[in-house]
Amino acid sequence: MSANRVRVYIATSLDGFIAGPDGDLSWLTGSAPAAEAEAEPAPPEPGALSFEAFIAEVGAILMGRATYDAVRGFGVPWPYGELPVLVASTRDLDPDPPSTVRRVQGAIGALVQQAREAAGPADVYLDGGAMIRQAADARLIDEITITIAPVALGAGHALFAGLNERYPLEIVSAHRFTGGMFQIRAIPAPPQPS
Repeated sequence: MSANRVRVYIATSLDGFIAGPDGDLSWLTGSAPAAEAEAEPAPPEPGALSFEAFIAEVGAILMGRATYDAVRGFGVPWPYGELPVLVASTRDLDPDPPSTVRRVQGAIGALVQQAREAAGPADVYLDGGAMIRQAADARLIDEITITIAPVALGAGHALFAGLNERYPLEIVSAHRFTGGMFQIRAIPAPPQPS
């Protein structure tokens, strides 16, 4: 078994949505209170995990098709550089995907194993609501970092809605993050004796 970890790094609204209705992500940039938005954002507390520090430990990304399409739709250069990106999809990708991207399909265990192999000794970044839920159900996630924005959406795509069973977590740290956000890091709780 590989020593690399399967990790999640994601933002949610205060009410647990990773995207608003129709995949809306505009709340991610508009979530800071007005007073903070006008000033330079406060740096995260010591111990908070920036995306830059997180991605520096990642050797490969496994994401769902909706996440891939959303990233491609941002209209910015491909943000993952030379990292191998595995996109779980039964459909062909767009006609000109980045050279580091490949389509994969299969059960979540096999997909995670392919991502581990692509990552080498580094960690796997698992991204996308459906992928995260499948991996949580299969108990394949080692660490989850959730940055919570101070906004309630009321509807959209919930991070954990649709899990097959309860998924107990142990919070290992909590920090104030930039832009009025709050970040928690959690690991799966050890199984309880039955």
